[in-house]
Amino acid sequence: MSSSAPAKAPAPQQPGAGPMFGALDRFFRISERGSTLPREVRGGLATFFAMAYIIVLNPIILGSAKDMYGHQLDNGQLVTATALTAALTTLLMGVIGNVPIALAAGLGVNSVVALQLAPRMSWPDAMGMVVLAGFLVMLLVATGLRERVMNAVPFGLRKAISIGIGLFIMLIGLVDAGFVSRIPDAAQTTVPLQLGGDGHLNGWPVLVFVLGVLLTFALIVRKVSGAILISIVAMTALAVIINAVAKVPSWGLTTPTWPGNPVASPDFGLIGQVSLFGGFGKVGVLTGVLFVFTVLLSCFFDAMGTIMGVSDEAKLTDGEGQMPGINRVLFVDGLAVAAGGASSSSATTAFVESTAGVGEGARTGLANVVTGGLFAVALFLTPVATMVPSQAATPALVAVGFLIMAGSVKEIDWADYTIAIPAFVTMVMMPFTYSITNGIGMGFITFAVLRLAAGRGREVPVAMYVVSAVFAFYYLMPALGLT
Repeated sequence: MSSSAPAKAPAPQQPGAGPMFGALDRFFRISERGSTLPREVRGGLATFFAMAYIIVLNPIILGSAKDMYGHQLDNGQLVTATALTAALTTLLMGVIGNVPIALAAGLGVNSVVALQLAPRMSWPDAMGMVVLAGFLVMLLVATGLRERVMNAVPFGLRKAISIGIGLFIMLIGLVDAGFVSRIPDAAQTTVPLQLGGDGHLNGWPVLVFVLGVLLTFALIVRKVSGAILISIVAMTALAVIINAVAKVPSWGLTTPTWPGNPVASPDFGLIGQVSLFGGFGKVGVLTGVLFVFTVLLSCFFDAMGTIMGVSDEAKLTDGEGQMPGINRVLFVDGLAVAAGGASSSSATTAFVESTAGVGEGARTGLANVVTGGLFAVALFLTPVATMVPSQAATPALVAVGFLIMAGSVKEIDWADYTIAIPAFVTMVMMPFTYSITNGIGMGFITFAVLRLAAGRGREVPVAMYVVSAVFAFYYLMPALGLT
């Protein structure tokens, strides 16, 4: 971050302050941002446990797909690639960007790679297109275009993006915990979601989630320091006990059992298995460009929304919603996209679960150092790192979703419909389409159209018109036969 801080808070009293803390404090500006060393450590721990599921989930998504030759990626190698890339990029974001925004393989982008790219080319070809998308993101940062787009977003829409992310991560928590589930198409109903797995709340895992939500909110109401982390640890311990006594048949992705052999050797076999331009020979130049564009668009705006939302929640923005030193953050994010492709773990991007750490008080990149360090440890202790069930970690997402909304809803000018309606569209489309990118795109288009309809088109920055046109083209691509 740059030396100009958005807001200076009184330096809190630091327990055990000494020469080592003094160096950390100056480098990460801990006291300047109103934080403390314990808060940063707790925040880093909370963020890691909230997003550690990616070590399990990303290999499942990528490993279940086949390329055009019928090849599948090795699960063990994917675990290593996912943890390694998350560790390195999160550490870089902490040291270079000095923000508590952790990175890992992006959900949504990995599905694009697995379901759209890989079946039409080889895995190295598909990952090469991800690397190219990362290079383009870095080019946009170097030219200032990415920052220009972010700065062109009106204040009300920035707040709407934060609220939409809050609703989105709350829904992620509810779904991942099994509190709500998708009604299968075979049911032939227009209702998309249901309570529990069959319309009712059944089973020990859901009980752990419900107790976790209540405990988290109770601790927040009591203003207990470390509320989110305390809840995660307590519910994990409870889940381990319940699983040992009740022999629960399924917890989802992660079973809360202390592993017999907690140490696992990493397998780096996928690192560097990339062909930058091989995919163009398989699908043609136009289709290849569209594939890269699809990955780029998803990475660009998913990260943009997450960075804006997390930085706003962490109070790292100024009065106009701008974050000083944003270019460093954006550059590391672009580098992370390329790094994810180079490791075959798919595009790595900013994770919305970073709000769990912010909820614990994290305000600096030191929290990222803790999170990144834990991902590095997870390379060798994957069985331990992945023993936290989603039902124990996801209450943090529900709580943080509420905290984000509570602080942002009142700051939107609901009397100005040219802002209020696009804000509403942005907020609801994120959870309803399960995509940050869709929420941003539809909100931008609505904003541009309504300002024009109200005769206020000159108030819309040129960058907003350009981005809205790009999104409109993106949504029209299937109708134009370009996908």
